[in-house]
Amino acid sequence: QVQLVESGGGLVQTGDSLRLSCAASGRTFSNYVMGWFRQAPGKERAFVAAINRSGGVTSYADSVKGRFTISRDNAENTVHLQMNSLKPEDTAVYYCAADLAIRLRTESFNYDYWGQGTQVTVSS
Repeated sequence: QVQLVESGGGLVQTGDSLRLSCAASGRTFSNYVMGWFRQAPGKERAFVAAINRSGGVTSYADSVKGRFTISRDNAENTVHLQMNSLKPEDTAVYYCAADLAIRLRTESFNYDYWGQGTQVTVSS
């Protein structure tokens, strides 16, 4: 079992930055691929970014490439999502998720554990 707790969401303006954090507890954090997903009102949950177990490989949705950066600290059992140049279309609940896998995967159904989510609202 892995428990995930997100933090760092909030209300910002277009062009601002936010840094989301996800603290993990339970099983060995470094055994998990970590991902960030988001869900906007009336839409399905969508992949945002993922990072492999060592932190050396990352993947991003096209909509956030060049603006968002995912990172992890296996010593601190945390994963972060640095979000720059935020746009109103980035408004959503952001979820941290853990996937017990060797290779990095982007499909939400592969992820075994989820946090409760943190709201990000970007005003125009």
